[in-house]
Amino acid sequence: MANRVKTGIAGLDEVIEGGFPKGSLILLAGNPGTGKTVFSAQFLAEGVKLGEDGVYVSFAEGKEALLENMSRLLGVDFKRFEAEGRLKVLDYAAMKEAAVSSILEGVLRGVQAVEAKRLVVDSYSALAQAFLNPHEARIVLNTVLGKIVRQMGCATLLIVEVPYGERRIGLGVEEFVADGVLSLRVKELDQRMFRELEVMKLRGARLVEQKLIFTLEGGFKAFPPFKPWLIEKPSRFQPIPDPPNRYSTGSRDLDKLLGGGFSKGDAVLLEMTEKVSMAEYHLILVPIMLNFIVQGRPVLLIPSPGVDGEKARRVGLSYGLTEEEVNRLLRVCEPRGLKECEGKPYVVFFDAKDPWEDYSKYMRLQEELRQATGQPIISVTSVNTLANYYDEPVCEKILGQDAVRIRKLEDLGIILIKPGLGRLTVRLSSIATTHLKLMREHGCLLLYGVKPRTSLYAVEVDVSKGYPMPNLTPIV
Repeated sequence: MANRVKTGIAGLDEVIEGGFPKGSLILLAGNPGTGKTVFSAQFLAEGVKLGEDGVYVSFAEGKEALLENMSRLLGVDFKRFEAEGRLKVLDYAAMKEAAVSSILEGVLRGVQAVEAKRLVVDSYSALAQAFLNPHEARIVLNTVLGKIVRQMGCATLLIVEVPYGERRIGLGVEEFVADGVLSLRVKELDQRMFRELEVMKLRGARLVEQKLIFTLEGGFKAFPPFKPWLIEKPSRFQPIPDPPNRYSTGSRDLDKLLGGGFSKGDAVLLEMTEKVSMAEYHLILVPIMLNFIVQGRPVLLIPSPGVDGEKARRVGLSYGLTEEEVNRLLRVCEPRGLKECEGKPYVVFFDAKDPWEDYSKYMRLQEELRQATGQPIISVTSVNTLANYYDEPVCEKILGQDAVRIRKLEDLGIILIKPGLGRLTVRLSSIATTHLKLMREHGCLLLYGVKPRTSLYAVEVDVSKGYPMPNLTPIV
């Protein structure tokens, strides 16, 4: 958009209508270590890329150390930017009280010299400490706002350090004068660190989401709300070969998170919170199943409520499976009488009355598939579906017994569980050899390992191969 300044922060621009308003003053506030310098460096690097020269005013770090740190954090040569005259660094780390007026003149000259369109003041908190009283701070703020931002049209980031334990931003007046206020925080989610960006204020923008999760992995990246995807040129799913003594998850990112994939004989608990949609957990689950089927291995599915044999078939076909593969390798277990369909070999009906009789039939079905293919089997079981027909103690016994059988045969078992079965979730976690959890926060889909314990990972959709795959980024 012509009246916007791109921030250079992946994921942020799309929720603030393309970027900051041109000629705006933006406060970037946060505790030490929350990512303010990385954000600022990326903002200036984006300007250089777009032909918008910038000025960095530093009161906290010397010029050489600053350029070196920014280059290291982003993998961008900021020293080259400065040498080419596209970035000017004003080093006031050794500022004295008497130099405040000359500093302001120096900043004005620096902006004019390169006709800067972007300015970072790092930090206003350090500058304000040199003033004898808050009134002087307001004068400086109005000078920056009036002469640099408004008259010169220079989009300005004013960094404000927020001491630990305090909620007020700066001297308490900056946020009223600024066009936008962004707050960076490091918080805890399920005893794991996560980073939160809050757009507290932004003139002229209709905010879809005020809070975003972000990471400093490879730079500053924010994650907008998870949204549906579109496949323009569908392709057939390409399997990933299994590492020694393991089964690949079908996703290189998930394999990496798990140290190479699932161990043979694993019973995997995939837990989902109430905000996770069917499409979102299918993004993790479906590649695991497809990595078996495309390699000629059977999949035995007791689907979640809302999924039946026909839905499972359509999902498989959308990833490029053939009808022959679905008929030969997929078996979807459905209760008799709900939706009996003749002539569909991928659907198997159960009476859903006697749990142990049904389980015996289930094991016979597995053995038939094993003999027909000579391959290991992946069984995917929705606990919520089982609990609709059998009581929780019976569900626990069946799944516990099945986990022993899976380990003995070196198959793979995936146990799906949604909210509403809290006590059973705890008990099944002790049975499972691997426990993964999917949740949503600020619209972002998150995945982490309970067992083995991992950090939080943001989940995005990658459709570059012609089918949806999870793209996992650690929150660091």
